[in-house]
Amino acid sequence: MFQSVFDKQVSTRLFRFCRFCEKRPRGCLLGLVYLDRHSSLYCASTSSNMNILWFRRGLRLHDNPALLSALENSKDFIALYVFDTTYQDPEYKPYHMNGFLLECLHDLNESLQNVGTKLHVFQGCPLEVFRYLQTVQTINKLCFIQDCEPIFHERDIAVKNLCSELDIEVYEHVAHTLWDPMDIIASNGGTPPLTYEMFVHVAMSVGDPPKPVADPEWKGVKFLTVEPFETNKFTLFGGVPTLSEVGIPENPVDLRGRRIIGGETNALKHFAIRLQAEETAFRGGFYQPNQARPDLLGPPLSLSAAISVGAISVRLFYWKIHEIFDKVNRGNPPAWLGITGQIIWRDYFYAMSRMNPKFNKELDNPICLQIPWNENEEFFDKWKNGQTGYPFIDAGMRQLNQEGWMHHSVRNAVAMFLTRGDLWLNWDIGAEYMANQLVDSDWSVNSGNWMWVSSSAFERLLDCSVCINSVLYGKRLEPSGDYIRRYVPELANFEFEYIHEPWKAPINVQRTANCIIGKDYPARIVIHEEVLPRNQKWMKEFRQKFKETPAHCQPSSNSEVYKFFCLPDDSLPF
Repeated sequence: MFQSVFDKQVSTRLFRFCRFCEKRPRGCLLGLVYLDRHSSLYCASTSSNMNILWFRRGLRLHDNPALLSALENSKDFIALYVFDTTYQDPEYKPYHMNGFLLECLHDLNESLQNVGTKLHVFQGCPLEVFRYLQTVQTINKLCFIQDCEPIFHERDIAVKNLCSELDIEVYEHVAHTLWDPMDIIASNGGTPPLTYEMFVHVAMSVGDPPKPVADPEWKGVKFLTVEPFETNKFTLFGGVPTLSEVGIPENPVDLRGRRIIGGETNALKHFAIRLQAEETAFRGGFYQPNQARPDLLGPPLSLSAAISVGAISVRLFYWKIHEIFDKVNRGNPPAWLGITGQIIWRDYFYAMSRMNPKFNKELDNPICLQIPWNENEEFFDKWKNGQTGYPFIDAGMRQLNQEGWMHHSVRNAVAMFLTRGDLWLNWDIGAEYMANQLVDSDWSVNSGNWMWVSSSAFERLLDCSVCINSVLYGKRLEPSGDYIRRYVPELANFEFEYIHEPWKAPINVQRTANCIIGKDYPARIVIHEEVLPRNQKWMKEFRQKFKETPAHCQPSSNSEVYKFFCLPDDSLPF
């Protein structure tokens, strides 16, 4: 079953035969061979126990404490990834995210090949994979980066129980978040902080996030490799599989091409560009340039997709930006959490979801208000297909469908339009749809953002006072209208005066633009100025049902609301 990845690449007898039993790799005991860093082959009968690095979402070699743990003591080393068919929802097959994931696995495999080994990609039940490997050669320890979200708890508990049964040491390392969510919860008295401000105070009391660990030292490492095979319980692919090989159907949408490419190598190059933008912003007197001055048309500055799968370390992101801030300001003022606000929010949502398996749904979600939303399948279909009649909303949804991406500010706009702003539909159907489309799909962050925007949680007074008018918001974020022209080509010939509000264009202007509203581009499915007062009334009536304001998650101040929407406090584009 096992064969050196270099078996066909070497030519001398020393490398062709085990130096102990002088048999070819396929003929040595159990078919198991390993390479040291200098490419010599040995039989399994003479090797020590193996250490396994189980890649899940820490798809990188830098700042990977699980990797360092697996390399300790020069045990036989094998790296693997498992497409889980047992514990993962079989219906959850996001096209863009999985395409990005496969690019990350390809890049990771190439990096491992550069040091003398490979990434073994399985599909099946993780327990069966580890159980099989244990029958071939004793596993000393299993190392991985923590997946803290409750959707992974059943899998990880089952794996840890199996390891206990088989006497395998388990090393689980916190490196997907800045802080261990359980440390935050414990420091807050056993419950998650209910406000972002409280989270920040608790995080500061816990202390600074750990700094990135050292890069791995590969000298003397002995690498195990496994020949591809298939059983009725799992498959080991010969390399990184295709989407179809792991059961992901091709996307029927006419794609223009995803602009965010996966892999640690690409993420680190992109990070260098992002750091330049951060330094320019600091020198200009502001921070978070991707949020403060979003560019909807240029290449995305965001690293959220790479962070979501761990192709780049969130700790590296945090500390590098802090170092640049201190360099620019010479330590006065010192760097603070706000300069990396988006990843602090990310940790906040992870802490909120850590013990809440219903975090992605309204029903039975203990922090979510049970708002009586409407049901309207026609409205929902038009929203998700970019056919609402509101150009900025439609541009955002079409970009999402085509590229698996849209800027955080656009996400806020389309989410509010679906929920309390216009259509009054349940946030969780929008969250589920977006989770299946986003290249940076993240269970906790996506759900947290939707609850926030819809006032289902993280909103203090339920008064719907800050509500996006998609026309004014779109004009503020991208006044030229070129964002709309790119993704809603029906409107490409409209002048600036009408591009955000084509229904106001006289019929002769529509004819000149070759786009008749209601025929070539849909009329508005609702009139914002009419439905907003209705929605505010419904929210007020819902609020009045409570004898006192419920103790759900809420913002600490109005300033926090504006920061969430990436707006200055004195701005009212609503």
